[in-house]
Amino acid sequence: MFLYLLGLVVFYYLYRWFREIPRVPDKGDKYVYITGCDSGFGNLLARHLDELGFCVIASCFTEKGEEDLRKACSGRFTTLHLDVKKNESVDKAAALIKDKVGARGLWAVVNNAGVAIPSAPCDWLTIDDYKSMLDVNLNGVIAVTLSVLPLIKKARGRVVNVASVFGRISPVGGPYTVSKYGVEAFNDSLRRNMVPFGVKVLCIEPGFFKTTVTDSIVLGKSIKHLWEKMPQEVRDDYGPDYLDKVDVMMREKLAKMSDADLMKVVSCMEHAISAVRPRTRYSPGWDAKLFWIPMSYMPTGFADWLLLKEAILPAKAVN
Repeated sequence: MFLYLLGLVVFYYLYRWFREIPRVPDKGDKYVYITGCDSGFGNLLARHLDELGFCVIASCFTEKGEEDLRKACSGRFTTLHLDVKKNESVDKAAALIKDKVGARGLWAVVNNAGVAIPSAPCDWLTIDDYKSMLDVNLNGVIAVTLSVLPLIKKARGRVVNVASVFGRISPVGGPYTVSKYGVEAFNDSLRRNMVPFGVKVLCIEPGFFKTTVTDSIVLGKSIKHLWEKMPQEVRDDYGPDYLDKVDVMMREKLAKMSDADLMKVVSCMEHAISAVRPRTRYSPGWDAKLFWIPMSYMPTGFADWLLLKEAILPAKAVN
């Protein structure tokens, strides 16, 4: 019986592997719009797709990001400035893309732009802290998608949304996981809405990788800033050494947990864009596959116990 089940599993994965090999033809006629290309996944994806022959439109927040990509990539490559928080910037980018792609439409948009700060326990934050991140990680994704959706429908193309395993389970406080749950919901609803138009909507759910999102120095500075500006009453709840404990934990654990091979994520993004039969969801990273996503299916009480077991507790925690 065991060998029979093992054989079925092996057959399934071999079948899936062969099924996912074919790639779309005529890459040189297909335009791909990527947000957040200054660094990290977006930057690597833009370079990789350019090497594969796609016509890449890479949006950056900084002039330096644009300049570096123009120097490194081919003549097909296009860069533009984009601030996903501003509607006028999103609309201006969409108008430029419409002129660029013409009647063929836009093959894919990759919503990669995102931020990870401010992140902290919920009672350290204000509603403005939540709004600042949601404007980028969620509202920005929706705004960019809607601005080019008619062009994608014309090409019967793809929408690729970069969420996170933290769109499946919420182990930390703050707006980051809230934004990623929102991306998952938008992705699911859009996927079903676009089926009649032949548009595929795919989701990337990475685990921990070495990017600015998991940079312990950046996160540490943000947490220290939040600590210094919050009421003394809240600081007393957590105790004077809480900040130091968090800093040590981030420097020790984040470095060990974060995978340095960003191409694991970029390869999933590329497959979502170029495969004839892409997957609905991709979960790059062994931590995503073996820990975070399985935990998201566990009973809530067990998941809470497991996550809180290693958590740094406030000084006034109730026993």
